[in-house]
Amino acid sequence: MSPNTTDTSDAARFWDRTARKYAADPIKDMAGYERSVARIRSLLSPTDTVLEIGCGTGTTALTLASSARRIVATDVSSEMIAIAREKASAARCGNVEFAVATSDRLPYADGTFDAVLALNVLHLLPNRGQLLAEVRRILKRGGVFISKTPCIGEMNFLIRLAIPVARRLGKAPHVETFSAQMLESGIAKAGFTITETARHGTTRKDPRIFIVAHTAA
Repeated sequence: MSPNTTDTSDAARFWDRTARKYAADPIKDMAGYERSVARIRSLLSPTDTVLEIGCGTGTTALTLASSARRIVATDVSSEMIAIAREKASAARCGNVEFAVATSDRLPYADGTFDAVLALNVLHLLPNRGQLLAEVRRILKRGGVFISKTPCIGEMNFLIRLAIPVARRLGKAPHVETFSAQMLESGIAKAGFTITETARHGTTRKDPRIFIVAHTAA
């Protein structure tokens, strides 16, 4: 058994259990979300093959469908993927493929993708370094890695205290606490060159950092 098997199983159970509620909840900061989507769209080419990790119920992958040749979107939760497939079918979207996959070992060959997206997922992974290594492996030379991540270490102290309590009650998933600086350092250590950082939220202090990074050309 790999050291990540228990963590992955726990995460899958949590998101399977909450998938339908998650799908029904509105995006909390729609303006901030739309800014991120617009910037991602500008970074993609119509000929690109794109992977989204932690796609949830597929909203972003389907929104970006017209901006790439093919999008593969994965999530650890089979229930999330089932909902995403329902949405793709309803939208008659033929260039987005949804699949269940874990983050510790991505089932794709070296240099498969032009771009990899990890949106609102890196803070949920105890194996973040391993994922970044996998992302670098499957990206083509000069490929782009785009992430948007809540930095829990920058949030209000009371929120940070409440998270483990909520987790014990089954109301929250496992989360990692780190700052934007720590996240950037980890991405650089994994062999990426960071070319852009931004905060797209409309709140006064947005803890979600948007990072664009590239592999060597």
